[in-house]
Amino acid sequence: MTEHSAGHPPARHAGLIIAVLAFGSLCAALMQSLVIPIQGELPTLLGTSAANASWVVTATLLGAAVAMPVTGRLADIVGKKPVLVVSAAILLAGSLVCAVSSSFPLVLTGRVLQGMAMGFIPVAISLAKEVAPPHLTNTAVAGISATLGVGGALGLPLAAWIAQDFDWHTLFWLSAVLAALILVGTATLLPHVRDEHPARLDVVGAVGLAVGLVAVLVGVSKGNEWGWSSFATLGLLVGGVLVLLAWGAFELRHDEPLVDLRTTARRPVLMTNLAALLIGFGMMAQSIVVPQLLEMPSETGFGLGQTILQAGLWMAPAGIVMMLFAPVSSRLLTTIGGRRTLSLGAVVIGVGYIVAVFLTSAPWQLMLATCVASAGVGIGYAAMPSLILENVPASEAASSVGVNALMRSMGTTVAGAVMAVVLTSRTVPLAPGIEIPAEGAFRMCFVIGAGAAFAGALVALLVPRRAAARDDRPADELEATTV
Repeated sequence: MTEHSAGHPPARHAGLIIAVLAFGSLCAALMQSLVIPIQGELPTLLGTSAANASWVVTATLLGAAVAMPVTGRLADIVGKKPVLVVSAAILLAGSLVCAVSSSFPLVLTGRVLQGMAMGFIPVAISLAKEVAPPHLTNTAVAGISATLGVGGALGLPLAAWIAQDFDWHTLFWLSAVLAALILVGTATLLPHVRDEHPARLDVVGAVGLAVGLVAVLVGVSKGNEWGWSSFATLGLLVGGVLVLLAWGAFELRHDEPLVDLRTTARRPVLMTNLAALLIGFGMMAQSIVVPQLLEMPSETGFGLGQTILQAGLWMAPAGIVMMLFAPVSSRLLTTIGGRRTLSLGAVVIGVGYIVAVFLTSAPWQLMLATCVASAGVGIGYAAMPSLILENVPASEAASSVGVNALMRSMGTTVAGAVMAVVLTSRTVPLAPGIEIPAEGAFRMCFVIGAGAAFAGALVALLVPRRAAARDDRPADELEATTV
């Protein structure tokens, strides 16, 4: 496609551009759940301990957390298309490393690279906002944003089927093929939009943010395994928070910061990011709890005795519902605005968990509950980037969406830690020496997920109306006043 200044490409190309961005984002998000079906077999497959093997899952989370704000800032500096192409290349490299390896260090490296490729998603969202025609803008942003949830939901049954019927390396050969398609499509089909805002990359800020985030996220994700009062857990949590505080002080004094904390602290952006944290928590609760309940042996009296593949298939409709409700969110954004749409999505997530509290005796009942909650995810996830993009200058669009995606990711990490604590604190014996979570522990997880979602709904309503607050000025006016 030919190069043009920032704006809308010819209408005949808009649908193709959005499709490429959505497909790339969906494939990047698939990496979240790619190895979950083989997680229990990883120690044997990689010839390592169970503790080491668990890093194969955690590494992707850490790679994504570091990459999303950094790639967003790079996209604001050098332009969005180059960063998208590099992200696709990183996904291809990570997939190939895993596909040809059976050693723990190499597979771990590949999983870190796959996680870093998730930086594709916030950049794709901001580019879609920039190039989509006005009548497609909300639909494009909603659809691409929803892939963060859809990819994880659809990836589980797909990965379970491949892991059950094929060699485990096939998972990564598939992701390599998808990455190659994304790379070619991104390089050849996306427009060369001149959207760069030349500046220096804050390398010190990037390193500081990476160190602080990794320390906190590792402490949170491993706290239940290591013990919350252990030296390693407390050291990482406290050390990570101190690093982030020092990083924040540095960023406030920097002329060209990695993350403009003054923009982030503005009420519309701050409230949206806090809602993202809570809604991310609410979304992840079902992804952790429902598969365990489905796969729990039926001899327990409350387990549903499903295989990994069956559990994945029961959860697959939730991913489809997420996708179907993205256009609904687009319509809602147009009719009732972003803040109410985000709040409504969070309420629907909470209702889904309330359904799960009372309906757990059959797989179809849990499927119904996850579909209701996923409808809320489809609505809420689509509203977040729209609120962010409405309230930040164009020169910070991609980095601000990246921070919002990071907040969602941190919500899912905290959810994983909280659910693990709840499930291990209330157990019953299954056999001599074998303890499993009690039925009440699962219900408590659903209640906590509902509480987080309803709290997110309230926080979303604290986002000021655009017409009623100076903070809600258009992005171009904001940019003029902040330069």
